[in-house]
Amino acid sequence: MSLTSPDAPPTSGAAQCPAGPHMMDPELLQDPFGGYGRLREQDPVVGGRFVDGTPVWFVTRYDDVRTALRDPRFVNTPSHVPGEGGADPREGMMELLKVPEHLRGYLLGSILDSDPPDHPRLRRLVTRAFTARRILDLRPDIERIADRLLAELPQREDGGAVDLLEHFAYPLSITVICELVGIPAVDLDRWREWGGDLVSMRPERLRYSFPVMIDYCHALIERRRAALGDDLLSELIRAQDDDGGRLSDVEMVTMILTLVLAGHETSAHLIGNGTAALLTHPDQLALLRKDPALLPRAVHELMRWCGSVHVARLRYATEDLELAGTRIGRGDAVQLVLVSANFDPRHYTDPDLLDIMRQQDGQAENHVGFGHGIHYCLGATLARQEGEVAFAGLLERYPDLALADGAELDRARLPGSWRLNSLRLRLRP
Repeated sequence: MSLTSPDAPPTSGAAQCPAGPHMMDPELLQDPFGGYGRLREQDPVVGGRFVDGTPVWFVTRYDDVRTALRDPRFVNTPSHVPGEGGADPREGMMELLKVPEHLRGYLLGSILDSDPPDHPRLRRLVTRAFTARRILDLRPDIERIADRLLAELPQREDGGAVDLLEHFAYPLSITVICELVGIPAVDLDRWREWGGDLVSMRPERLRYSFPVMIDYCHALIERRRAALGDDLLSELIRAQDDDGGRLSDVEMVTMILTLVLAGHETSAHLIGNGTAALLTHPDQLALLRKDPALLPRAVHELMRWCGSVHVARLRYATEDLELAGTRIGRGDAVQLVLVSANFDPRHYTDPDLLDIMRQQDGQAENHVGFGHGIHYCLGATLARQEGEVAFAGLLERYPDLALADGAELDRARLPGSWRLNSLRLRLRP
């Protein structure tokens, strides 16, 4: 691993990135584990193309990914690169999705894409309402929601099987995050539909749902401002007042969209992917059934082995530098590949093996499923807790749980993501 500044004079880096694999290549869409793994073994940094064809550098090895994630010379917003006025790949995505120009700031201005000094300001404000203690105090509520949904599963059976994603993973994650944020329960179905529209990346769906989402959030802020409660949105409004209004309403709407949509999608697919992984690895399932105290370690291993987020946000070099022996030019886009880092044999013994004993008690988090550095996932504690509650409740209530007869793991072919379209399970023998 190395990350140094070369002595050569600055160059415009984007043109230096050679043509290579495209994120939309069938090989990477169908088998990202194998596809990005082969890139990792080919070279630690490989030139290629982003979803819209923009040149990017794929960074594939564990140590190099962690190094780049915490290096301040990489930024998330291309306009923060000194002297660069080139095309913004994110704008290219907005064009592909046909998001109206006046609404793009709500997607491009999130905490996920911000850099200092805005990022620490936004993170500090939201952290006031998203403390680890507050999340831990939610556990009884998460258990209550999970118990109710699990009890209802037999009523959802169709042909002797039930879709775990539709009737448990998604309802659990969207209910938990909406209760935390302060979104009324009557609107949960709308948010779940909007989340599906966003993830679909289909312009014909986003064209209608995205403006409605934004109007809804502005209206909700106004209603909550008139009657503050004990929820995250109320805390953000209080923080906005205490901060002299530096947190704008646009930033607050963007924060709601980020927390609700990103939060519930990743948690739902951790539960879906993780359940499928355990059911197809009976030795690991037996270990967990024998000793439920292994659940925290199991959730970490499932995040490493089958987490739904395979790449980090694009980052941009603010100066010419060298990463793992490859020259990265100022302005170059860098795609940090989490899935190949999490399977790097230089860091893990038998990385392809699902081993719920891998993460030792008291050990620092030994994967990059939740990212690293200043953009480490805000909702990591909540996601881990939801996973622990979901797996514990599912395995306890349905000890004979199995994949439905003839069921295939139907996965969505989305760049940078690994998620099931459905997960049909048999609850009883």
